[in-house]
Amino acid sequence: MGGRTTFAAMEMKEIIMENERRKAALQVPYDPEKGVGCCGSRVQVDGVWVPQAVLEECPGYALLAPLEQRRLRVQHDFEYWCSTCATVRDKLTGRPIRFRLNAPQRRVLAVMEEQRMAGLPVRLILLKARQWGGSTLVQMYMAWMQLVRHTGWNSLICGHLRQSARSIKGMYRLLLRHYPRELLDDDVRVEFKNFEGSSDVQVLTGRDCLVIMGTAVSEDAVRGYSLAMAHLTEVAFWPETAMHSPQDVMRTVNGTVTRTPDTVVALESTANGVGQFFHTEWLRACSGQSDKVPVFVPWYEIELYRAPVGDVQHLWDTMDDYERRLWHDGRTLEMIQWYHDKRKEAASHAAMMAEFPTTDTEAFVATDHGVFDREHLERLRRHCQPPQHTGDVEADYKTVRNVHWVDAASGLMKVWRMPELGGRYVVAVDIGGRSDQADYSVIAVLDVRDPFCRRPEVVAQWRGHLDHDLLAWKAAQVATFYHRATLVVESNTLETGRGTEGNDGKFLLHEVARSYPAVYRRDTVNYGFHTNVRTKRNMIYNLIAAVRDGTYVERDSQAIDEMATYEQTGNGGYEAKKGHHDDILITRAIALWVAHSNVSPRATLSSADMAVLAPVF
Repeated sequence: MGGRTTFAAMEMKEIIMENERRKAALQVPYDPEKGVGCCGSRVQVDGVWVPQAVLEECPGYALLAPLEQRRLRVQHDFEYWCSTCATVRDKLTGRPIRFRLNAPQRRVLAVMEEQRMAGLPVRLILLKARQWGGSTLVQMYMAWMQLVRHTGWNSLICGHLRQSARSIKGMYRLLLRHYPRELLDDDVRVEFKNFEGSSDVQVLTGRDCLVIMGTAVSEDAVRGYSLAMAHLTEVAFWPETAMHSPQDVMRTVNGTVTRTPDTVVALESTANGVGQFFHTEWLRACSGQSDKVPVFVPWYEIELYRAPVGDVQHLWDTMDDYERRLWHDGRTLEMIQWYHDKRKEAASHAAMMAEFPTTDTEAFVATDHGVFDREHLERLRRHCQPPQHTGDVEADYKTVRNVHWVDAASGLMKVWRMPELGGRYVVAVDIGGRSDQADYSVIAVLDVRDPFCRRPEVVAQWRGHLDHDLLAWKAAQVATFYHRATLVVESNTLETGRGTEGNDGKFLLHEVARSYPAVYRRDTVNYGFHTNVRTKRNMIYNLIAAVRDGTYVERDSQAIDEMATYEQTGNGGYEAKKGHHDDILITRAIALWVAHSNVSPRATLSSADMAVLAPVF
């Protein structure tokens, strides 16, 4: 008994010692006036670490008078400028104080300064937890550009509400009210004045700079101005309407802010679910497809979010699996104590994660109301990979004769696995429009061999725009190529007769079936899979279960993206979020439902259905 007690005591002692090591590692010396702990390449001059750029501009810096040293240093040292020139309101007391950067602000600044000092335009997308001053940092960085580094350096402040932009303008006014006069020209008074009678456009007198306040629904107000900087705040909450969209604002900004040094475009926001513009831009930045550098600030980096630990043993004993994982990921007990206590205020852990995310994925997931669980989607995404072949299946016109594969870098068909002996395939088709502006048509091929031995797997996909009669024959040719696979066409569009050239859509599948008999039919008369309230609910439920249980293998990451932006409507239906697609998703849902229905002992397919499917399964 005593041995067990001793072991527990020793274990707790080790935990406390490790916690002390972690806290010590966080205590990084920082003195912006002496240049200690500041970003960028620095050189020591008379006991002060100044940016290398200062000496490059003035090798005799040490011989200058103190005021001249200060004037030169603020041009290159943002952190020094903040601590000696910039005034903000303290979050706790509301009193004006000099702006001393906290740890998250310093990390974000390092990203911006790395771009600036490399002679690149500053481009940033910032995903935030709350209450650490991300907006303050961006605005002060732009103010530094206008007050110190450039004249005529116009800026835009754009929020989802007019009040957001105006609060940032109030921050700027406070800065000017307390700005050191000795660093301004003696004969110039720097202040805000309305520009041409507009309160939303202010001129910064003495610096010839415009500061434009706008909202996400007033992008036209920006046109006509030459901008050097844009601060786009709470972008995840920008509305998307028939008249205005976040994309419209970005097109305006990108059209006027040149890609030259010292220009700044910063998007920042807390998360607001997946699928909207900010989430899409975040994913693009994370994958390296955007010009913006992504930075996420989790709650545990913010010094305010720590609490003293009165009883270490009690905290340890009451930590759940999530909090234990925080410890194993390197967080301190003080951080976990704060999190543990703060969770009691939230209605659920999901609500806590929405306000105080630990990871970027958690930030978006916790604020979303999508159909598919995000953790399940990320697990499914791990199997996605580039195709082995790109090209197309070709054949004689409107037949299934002379079917063959053609490699082509610009082809519309991706193949992850060519047809194999023993493979049993279902080809599912979702019919879109013919024009480039319409929804896509998708032909997906799944290997659905005995699921008790091998999971269904996406092996090929065609996606593009094509006349519906040609699309039906294209699908039959793909099915022929994959060992005369069962061809399942979502037939709603065809049965309305829309978009077919010279054919009654209702009978098009009958025509194809005369040459290709393995066309799925839902009864003895009607070919095609008909989507209605009942069948759509069933196939989506089945797809949700397949994603959750990992019972199929996805290869195309775009399918995961569609699932991430798929939502339940107010009347209980399902659809893609506005501005997104679900054509790839629907092919998976149809193929897996057909496969599931056929192999399940609860299957209710007709004898005609079974006759069609028998050659495949």
